[in-house]
Amino acid sequence: MKNAEIQSGISRRDAMKMMTTGSAAGLLGLFASPQARAETKVTPSYTAGMPPVKITDVRVIATAPEGSNLVIVKIETSEPGLYGIGCATFTQRAFAVITAVEKYLKEFCVGKDVDNIEDMWQSAYVSSYWRNGPVLNNAISGIDEALWDIKGKRAGMPVYQLLGGKCRIAVDCYAHASGPTPEAVVENVQRFMDQGFRHIRIQQGGYGGVGTMEKQPDFKAAGFGTDRDQFMDQRTYISRVPKMFEMVRKRCGEDVQLLHDIHERIEPIDAINLIKALETYHPYFIEDPFSPENMLWFRQLRNTTTVPIAMGELFNNINEFRDYMVERLFDFIRIHISQIGGITPAMKVARLGEWFNIRTAWHGPGDTSPVGHAANAHIDLAAWNFGIQESHFWNEKAQAVFPGCQTYKNGYMIINEAPGLGIDIDEKEAARYPIGTMSNWTVRKNDGTIIRP
Repeated sequence: MKNAEIQSGISRRDAMKMMTTGSAAGLLGLFASPQARAETKVTPSYTAGMPPVKITDVRVIATAPEGSNLVIVKIETSEPGLYGIGCATFTQRAFAVITAVEKYLKEFCVGKDVDNIEDMWQSAYVSSYWRNGPVLNNAISGIDEALWDIKGKRAGMPVYQLLGGKCRIAVDCYAHASGPTPEAVVENVQRFMDQGFRHIRIQQGGYGGVGTMEKQPDFKAAGFGTDRDQFMDQRTYISRVPKMFEMVRKRCGEDVQLLHDIHERIEPIDAINLIKALETYHPYFIEDPFSPENMLWFRQLRNTTTVPIAMGELFNNINEFRDYMVERLFDFIRIHISQIGGITPAMKVARLGEWFNIRTAWHGPGDTSPVGHAANAHIDLAAWNFGIQESHFWNEKAQAVFPGCQTYKNGYMIINEAPGLGIDIDEKEAARYPIGTMSNWTVRKNDGTIIRP
């Protein structure tokens, strides 16, 4: 090949072929200098990026269509019609979260770029200097989830696509089967199995058997505490749980995966003995055996039993998970996503779990809003080490307040494939259900001693 041919990047044969096909314009471009060709090259539109969008307002919408206080953060932007919503629900201290958003984070956020989610999270996290507790974490979660909602809408994609795309067809969930007696629990388990659920949590009464204790506690007779205080007899609870598992296994078979939540309501050594007694029934997991104040008991638990353990619902900071995950002291990450600050930190814990074969099991009760459930589900779809998701069935009032609520089919949660989180909020409907201040987590022993949740 001659030098001129080498410099032009085309052979004489190719040039003649183009001439015979009528590509005169293309031929001129090919024989032009490299600089001239660069100047005439068309730049793909995607390389230009997206124009910056700024936060113009941050508002809080509080509502209680099912009785539990739900707190939603709405971020409005400089792009007309573009907004995002996030879950900031701390049911027991809702007004504190509202104040944190309206009096502090609104001023912090307005004028900033909606796309810089990581920078926004990190700067908000340290902006109060002291490390956050549940109030500020929930406030930040509302901001964080709303920004992810906006980013999905800007990209024209569901949020799970921005987190890496789907790892599974849908979100497998567990249902809650409770009742005052083992027979009632069995009946509810069979009902959920008929609906297609493969994983079912079983509880006799409330957590720790609250509401089903036969005797009147001494503290009530003595007028100690308040009328709203609940009673738990720890020994009765401990003796009931294996019997409940035995009956459900006999009546419902081995195929259904059974879960149970101790909810930190018995002494650590009693929890270890109880879990050991449940081994023969092959639980899918036992949840929250110890309170956050008793974490060092996990080493003894792991050395005692092979029953899978779920933990972390009460953790405030993602660093609380680290050492126990590295040591593989529990099997499921039990995170309340708004409690630790939203999608951004939850994804980091989920990714860490992948390294240590620890699966996700996000907290999803009725005091997580439908927006929060959507955030759970988008991570569930994208995280390879997904385990199971807690379900909640929204009533008609909640569905009217939150258009786009997730649905369930054959034990799977089905989410909207709309851009963003796929959930909206009807502010007029939300206003029909004002929130309150009353919460009741006071549980006592027979003598009136407080039992920690």
